[in-house]
Amino acid sequence: MHADRVELSWDSAKSKWLVRIQAGDEVIRRHSALPKDADEQALRSLAQKTVQDEGYEPVPAELTIRR
Repeated sequence: MHADRVELSWDSAKSKWLVRIQAGDEVIRRHSALPKDADEQALRSLAQKTVQDEGYEPVPAELTIRR
């Protein structure tokens, strides 16, 4: 399966990173305990692992990181 969009954003209510995977009408949300000041490489690795753990193909170029 292919994810259409992958977005990472800081969830201030939970103080965790939120990985949002969208594939068609389906949206999957997963939280991660990476620190808020994690570098871009760590965030991309997090997105890659989360997408693969959910059974999707590796992260597409359509990856958005909102700090």
